[in-house]
This record gives sequence, C-alpha cells and structure tokens, in this order.
Amino acid sequence: MADLKETALVGRLAARHGLSRDAVETVLRALRSGGGSMAQFSHAEFGGMSQWSSGMTMVGDMFNDALRAKLNAVATDLAAYLRENPEVARNEPAEVSYRSQQQVAKSWPSGLGTPSSTGSQNHLRYAIYPDSRRLVIEDAGRRTMYDTGDHVISGIAQAQSTDATLTFRSQNGLVRLSELKKVEA
Repeated sequence: MADLKETALVGRLAARHGLSRDAVETVLRALRSGGGSMAQFSHAEFGGMSQWSSGMTMVGDMFNDALRAKLNAVATDLAAYLRENPEVARNEPAEVSYRSQQQVAKSWPSGLGTPSSTGSQNHLRYAIYPDSRRLVIEDAGRRTMYDTGDHVISGIAQAQSTDATLTFRSQNGLVRLSELKKVEA
C-alpha cells in the first residue's frame, strides 16, 4: 500500500463493510489496473470473479444483491480516492503473476474521452464512451462506431461459443445496433 493515508482508508472501508483488508486491497489494485474507473478481479469474499464500473457491478455470487451493493460501495469510495489523489492512481506493475512478452498496440479512437467499459475476447472487442455518446465495436480488425443517442449502456454480455456475440442493455432495454446511427471511426 502506498502510504499511511491509504492504509487507513483500506482499514476503514474493510471495517465499514465487513471485509478483510485483502479484499479491499484487491479491489484497489484492480481499479488501478482499470485506470481508476473499472475493475475486474477474483476474490472469495466477492464470490469469485467480479467486475465493477460506475453503473455496473457484478459479483461471482450473481444473485446476492447485498454482496453486489457492498462491492459497489467499496469500489465507488476507492475510485473517488484515486480521482482525488492522481499521484497514487498509477498502476503497480510489480504485482502481477504473469506479463506477456508480446506487446500489442490496440488503441481505441482518440478524442472520445475515457471509456466507461471495455471488453474483448478472441477477435471481438468493444468500448463504451458515455460522455461522447459512442459505442465502438471491433470485429476481426474491422472497427465500427455508433452514436448511442439517449441510451445509457449499463449492461453488457459477451459470448464466444459457436458464434461471437455482444448484447448491450440500457435504461431503454435491449440496444439494437440496427437502430443506432453509424458514425465515422
């Protein structure tokens, strides 16, 4: 942990939410890796694999609303801490189990801001930019950008079975890409 202030914050959040310090530190490390706005990690106290970004919280024990609320509260507080203290928001590259020797430069379009959510699996990836109302999908290297209009996308499902699929949901229900306007990437 970075300093006494951060150590105290981790202790307070652990006590407030009935979690171990390790669980809170795991969320903090994941948030740092996610640029302070998203986290993906696995920890037994959250039911295993879990994800968080503002407006979307998933825990391994998927029907446990209390656990999901607990993660949302902890991650929201930690994300605020990282925003308010940019000098400690950096990644901690030393704490990884494996780092690929192959560095792949796959950047998203510039000028859209910071994505609220990104995902990728095999040849299919996406990024959501709520501030600029854009959804970018890249399928086998072919990039398409959409104007999301009044949709606030908060649910994403990605499947890679016999066919690769993405499903987006907003406050209006299923987001049908055929109804969104394509824009220049």
